[in-house]
Amino acid sequence: MALLEIRDLRTYFRTAGEPRRVVDGISLSLESGETLGLVGESGCGKSLTALSVMQLIPAPGYVAGGSILFKGTDVVKLPGREKRTVRGRHMAMIFQEPMTCLNPVLSIRTQLLEAIRHGRPDGTRGRSRAEEIDQAVEALRLTDMAEPAQKLSQYPHQLSGGMRQRVMIAMALACRPELLIADEPTTALDVTVEARILDLLRDLQGKLGTAILFITHDLAVVAERAHRVAVMYAGKIVETTPTAALFRAAAHPYTEQLLRCRPGRGQRGRSLETIRGVVPDPKDFAPGCRFSDRCTRAFAPCRETEPRLREIEAGHCVACHLYDGGGPVAITTAGASPEPAAEAAAPQDGLLLDARAVAKHFPIRRGILQRVVGQVKAVDGVDLAIRRGGTLALVGESGCGKTTLGKTLIRLLPPTAGTIRFGGTDVAQLGDDGLKRFRREVQFVFQDPYSSLDPRMTVEDIVGEGMLVHGIGQGREERRDRVRQVLASVGLKSDAMTCYPHEFSGGQRQRIGIARVLAVGPKFLILDEPTSALDVSIQAQILNLLGRLQGEGRERLTYLLITHDLGIVEYMADEVAVMYLGRIVEQSPAEGLFDEPCHPYTRALLSAVPGLESAGRKGRIRLEGDVPSPSNPPPGCHFHQRCPNVMPVCRQVYPPVTDLGGGRMVRCHLYGKG
Repeated sequence: MALLEIRDLRTYFRTAGEPRRVVDGISLSLESGETLGLVGESGCGKSLTALSVMQLIPAPGYVAGGSILFKGTDVVKLPGREKRTVRGRHMAMIFQEPMTCLNPVLSIRTQLLEAIRHGRPDGTRGRSRAEEIDQAVEALRLTDMAEPAQKLSQYPHQLSGGMRQRVMIAMALACRPELLIADEPTTALDVTVEARILDLLRDLQGKLGTAILFITHDLAVVAERAHRVAVMYAGKIVETTPTAALFRAAAHPYTEQLLRCRPGRGQRGRSLETIRGVVPDPKDFAPGCRFSDRCTRAFAPCRETEPRLREIEAGHCVACHLYDGGGPVAITTAGASPEPAAEAAAPQDGLLLDARAVAKHFPIRRGILQRVVGQVKAVDGVDLAIRRGGTLALVGESGCGKTTLGKTLIRLLPPTAGTIRFGGTDVAQLGDDGLKRFRREVQFVFQDPYSSLDPRMTVEDIVGEGMLVHGIGQGREERRDRVRQVLASVGLKSDAMTCYPHEFSGGQRQRIGIARVLAVGPKFLILDEPTSALDVSIQAQILNLLGRLQGEGRERLTYLLITHDLGIVEYMADEVAVMYLGRIVEQSPAEGLFDEPCHPYTRALLSAVPGLESAGRKGRIRLEGDVPSPSNPPPGCHFHQRCPNVMPVCRQVYPPVTDLGGGRMVRCHLYGKG
């Protein structure tokens, strides 16, 4: 008997009219000690499936039909008290964003003890507080948390993202659940932290025999970590199979297209494949296959009859009319026209931006008089040269100073020290008029398009605001025409001008953010994690757009790409700069860095990246500890406390720049003259 068996589950939301069928008849099973990956785009019902299993469906949602059998018992039919017992003792959930799930006014100790007590059938009785604290420390130790006893007295805001995620895992595992649901547990984490969290879950699964339902849109993570995969679309399961079979030969057209959307070196110089359209609204599902409007292989039965999930080979099931006859049917259709290939022209000669010894320090103030008692050295002596028409990627873990450096380079933050020359002009010496012209030529595309767009302004006003400030256009009608042109260039129709940001999807909002900066005719764009919160299909659309925009016009746009997604770096970047604790530790042409990384930190970053093909991958380099505080960096090389190749000199002297030739430089004593 399976540990968890979901049969024809339907979870709907009440509305004034027809209910929203977010989960509409899915069936899944999960064995003890097994990991099942549940993948699909945002809005397809993955998270609500997990909340249904946990019986935590938000109002006005309800289970409209089906059953959720846990060890043979239907949890839907259990009374409230017994549901809470099952949740606390037998199943647990790691939520997507730990900062919003941890109570900011309660210490880690209080929150862990609450989870421990709730997981016992006798509540708080039968165990002393000292024993409970010992259990809490042991739960944190299981997650590989450094100094777990000290962490109990801290609050969520005092911990890094990786540490907060460990606390969530400790709370979930405190009572040794038999089923763990992990809902996008690593979405916002760096690759090194992500690798450690995933290794931790695998190790704990081996120790405790826990079954894991792993919800994610990162197909590479699924390829490495799941035993089986279920692909979900518009409230339905469209394909289930052992992991190796899925990545060897995906059967459903939706799965095939998802796999082809991922960026990488193999797609460099050409457009990524995209999936046209969006996931349909749950209250407005059309008859037939719900993917038919987006499918390039759709034919007549797809628009008339809903396909049923059928087994096409042992353990491999698919819901697609192409397999109605027992095997795939070759259908020739005129699919959506692919976007033009991204132009792969080389960067132009000459530097657009040249930064030397740039620093940005923030004072630490304490006491009634707010005296300065220290400095947070967010950026601490960076040299960076960016060529015209090229893309330089800036990579590194969270907290290393990437975004602060980007803002400092364009004077959104005043530099503490150093010189920044843009087009040969010293940016620090610009007066008001010169700074205004400079701000027109350099623009910043923010990570979260929703929070960077004014919710009270229409799209026309958002895109046209910069033109108004810089005096572009002779009147309202001329500016309105330019807004239409810019919206068309990013793939949005002119009727979007009268809409507000909340009326658009995440990908559309990012397009609006890009249109806003393009409207003033910039030369240089800083792209801060432009696709981090997007599905792979939407991400592909945005990357194609950025590639096309860079290739248009007489003078190519220049990009500084800030990201932790190294697949995007391989696809887009001409050069890569690796940043650690406020300093650049390695810079190289992209191909050379990926083929032969030099700095131990760069090697660790690349080894932590999950891949669709595990064969031939280098062994993972596991970094111990977290990035030190920029207010108190360690002496010598800042990386020496975590470096697997540390030498005595590393603890004493910060390494100088070593020129390796071919545009490559590294700061590491392994390459010094001594």
